[in-house]
Amino acid sequence: MKKYSVFVIGSGMAGMNIANRCASKGLKVGITDELPYGGTCALRGCDPKKIMLAAAEVKHMAANLQGNNTSTVPEISWTDAMKSKQEFVGAIPPKIEKGYEKNGIDTFHSSARFINENQLQLGDEIIEADKIVIATGAKARQLEFTGGDLALTSTDFLDFETLPKSLIFIGGGYIAFEFAHMAAHYGSKVTIIHRGSRPLENFDPFIVDEITKATKELDIDLVLNTEVRAIEKSDKGYKVSGNGQSNDKSWEAEVVVNSAGRIPAIFDLDLERGNVDFNEKGITVNEYLQSKSNPKVYAAGDAAYTEGYPLTPVAVMEGHIVTSNILKGNSKKPDYSAIPTVVFTSPAMASVGLSEKQASKKELDYIVKKNSVPEWFTAKRLNEKTYAFKTLIEKDSGKILGAHLTGPHAEEVINLFAMAIKAGFTSKDIKTMILTYPSASSDIVYMV
Repeated sequence: MKKYSVFVIGSGMAGMNIANRCASKGLKVGITDELPYGGTCALRGCDPKKIMLAAAEVKHMAANLQGNNTSTVPEISWTDAMKSKQEFVGAIPPKIEKGYEKNGIDTFHSSARFINENQLQLGDEIIEADKIVIATGAKARQLEFTGGDLALTSTDFLDFETLPKSLIFIGGGYIAFEFAHMAAHYGSKVTIIHRGSRPLENFDPFIVDEITKATKELDIDLVLNTEVRAIEKSDKGYKVSGNGQSNDKSWEAEVVVNSAGRIPAIFDLDLERGNVDFNEKGITVNEYLQSKSNPKVYAAGDAAYTEGYPLTPVAVMEGHIVTSNILKGNSKKPDYSAIPTVVFTSPAMASVGLSEKQASKKELDYIVKKNSVPEWFTAKRLNEKTYAFKTLIEKDSGKILGAHLTGPHAEEVINLFAMAIKAGFTSKDIKTMILTYPSASSDIVYMV
């Protein structure tokens, strides 16, 4: 039996930071992952997605400027973009493993299951640890209807050697919208089927309406209020059947993608045997990210049930918190205020702070400033038709409570609002700042 001071399950951003930092302080550390080292963000999510989006962003901008600043719209190649993506992704796992070896961390490539509160089964090996960290991330939610297993996942989408000519996405969240926009730019005919009356339900309705218009302009078929009942094979590939508000309908495409959300990847760990309490949202932890039922266990990232969004920067922050609490005893708590999030559509949609619903629930007295402003210079110079904002400002203090954007560089501008909320800036503070012009960032003065 091998014994460790700290053993980490999962080698994404949270697990990697915890393992390396604990090892740097002289602790005996081991880590395992049944998938290649690197985690979802680096290998199957954020980073490869952005590489594939680069050409799509160029095409989107050129299409907007056609007839004004450009005479043609460039052809973009999924095959070439995929090659670039694969070169990036392929280099990551060996680099990470080499770093572990350099830091004296024992590496395993196996699933893990609890035997008891401080022991794990890894293949044929049993390991024991003073502290066990669960940082296993998340995986696609299973589709519980006939033929649900025929749908591919977002991971499969980012591994297509050639892009299907037609795609159906089941679920209208951020994964569906990002990949639908991407696929449409690369030339695929796309349909999104969502069971609710509004897609992107966790984002501000006013901004979602704007991005919905942009989605339809890309000739993406957005089907709402429809519950998918079955997937079956057909001559064209696959047939998806669903119940709409008025009648039953069906759609066909070469490939169907499950974009119905993600769940914590914790349900194969035999947590009951480890006395680790959990629910459908993750490991139940206290304010120090320590298991409420087993003090030998900590959890971070998407595997933990916390107030944080399922985002890589949140996982990294939680990894630092867990490391500190293991090394120095429970003293640090995560701060989930002012965390920005982005949907990388064309253009991007971004949000930070409170929504109107959340502000009202807190019984805050606030004012709302919102507008669709494609005539502003930031959008006008790019001939971008989608540019809108909504900001929430506390009446008495003037502090920024929330910001919701879509438009050119929204993914960057939202960081300024995040800093403003974190620092407690007021609308007056922002209005009196001197910012570079002309720039998208300088528009925040007029948004508050």
